[in-house]
Amino acid sequence: MKLTAAPSAAPPPPTPHAPPPTPPTPPTSPPSPPSSHSDDGATGGENDAARRRRRAQFLRDLNEAKELRDRVQPRRARAARMRQAMRMRTFRW
Repeated sequence: MKLTAAPSAAPPPPTPHAPPPTPPTPPTSPPSPPSSHSDDGATGGENDAARRRRRAQFLRDLNEAKELRDRVQPRRARAARMRQAMRMRTFRW
C-alpha cells in the first residue's frame, strides 16, 4: 500500500470586508528609562530641558497627526470646524 502525502492546506481566501494586513513597522529603540532624582547637587535643569524637548516633539507629532487626519477625512474635519464655529458663536463673555 502506497501512502501519499496529504495536500498542503492553503490559506483561506481573504474575505472582502476584512482589513488588509498591516505592513511590519521598523524596529525602534526602546525608550530610555526615566532618570531618578539623585542628591548629587544637580538642579534639575537638564531634566526640565529634556522634558520640554520631549513635550515639544510630542506636540509637533500630535499636530502633524491632526493635519493628516483632516486631509484624509475632509468631511469629518469640516464637521469639526462647524461645531467649533458654533461653540465660538454661542460663547458668552
